[in-house]
Amino acid sequence: MGGMTMAKLVLAMFTSLDGYIEGPNGFVPPAWSGDLETHWSGHALERAGHLVYGRTNFLFNKEFWEPAETDPASPAAGVSHAAVMNRLPKTVVSSTLSGDPGWNASLAGPDLPAAIGALKASLTGKDIYCFGGAGVANSLISLDLVDEYRLMVTPVIFGDGKRLFGPGLPKLGLELVENRPLDTGAVILHYRRKHS
Repeated sequence: MGGMTMAKLVLAMFTSLDGYIEGPNGFVPPAWSGDLETHWSGHALERAGHLVYGRTNFLFNKEFWEPAETDPASPAAGVSHAAVMNRLPKTVVSSTLSGDPGWNASLAGPDLPAAIGALKASLTGKDIYCFGGAGVANSLISLDLVDEYRLMVTPVIFGDGKRLFGPGLPKLGLELVENRPLDTGAVILHYRRKHS
C-alpha cells in the first residue's frame, strides 16, 4: 500500500447532556458563536473530504446550505463555509429516496458496509464526516463502521425525545482524543475507536 492510510469515518453530532439529539419538540440547534464555528464547523470542514447523511438530515441541510451562496436572504448567507458545504461530495443513506438527490450527492445503496468501505478506500488525506441523523448514526455504530466520535454536548436537558444512541448497540471501547469547552457552555468530546 506504500503507507497510504484509509480515510476515517467520523460521527459528528450535537447531543443534549442527557443524550438526546432532538427534544420533544424536535431539533434544537446549539447557540452559535465564533468559538463554535472555529472548533466545530471549521474543524470538521478542514478535514472532511466527503459527507454522509441520513435522508431527513440531508434534506434539512440541503435546504439550508444550497442557496447560501446565491440568495442574500438565505439564513446561511455569509457563513464562511457555505461554499465548502456545497462543494463537498455527499452520500445519503436512505431506503426511500431514489434518483439523483442533488446537492452533489449520491445514494449509498443497500450494502452500507460496502459503500462506507469504498469511501474509506477512495479518499486520501481527508476523512468522511457523518452529521446524522439518529437512524444512520445507529446503523453505522451497530456495524462498527465509525472510527471516531466527535460529539458536541450542549448545556440542556431534554428529558425526552430522540436519543443519539439507541437500544441494542454493541459495547465498543473508546479512547479520548480531546475535550474542549466552548464559550457557549457546550463541550466537544472527541473519541477514537479503541480495538482490544
